[in-house]
Amino acid sequence: MVQAYVLIQTEVGMAKDVALDIAAIEGVTRAEDVTGPYDVIVRAEAEDIDALGRLVIAEIQRREGIARTLTCPIVNI
Repeated sequence: MVQAYVLIQTEVGMAKDVALDIAAIEGVTRAEDVTGPYDVIVRAEAEDIDALGRLVIAEIQRREGIARTLTCPIVNI
């Protein structure tokens, strides 16, 4: 299992709607609207890194109101 944080910049005024929309996606374990350089922080999980990439590209990035994303895989040492 691979987990990651996905940091999202939204269009102005869209953070709450984007967080609620993304929270319903299978593989997303948490989505919260926040303040700072990013507007929404998502925690997601997938079977492997390829599936994680598909989740981000096919499901998360295609949502209305998203300007840009940054995916940060979690490293367990």
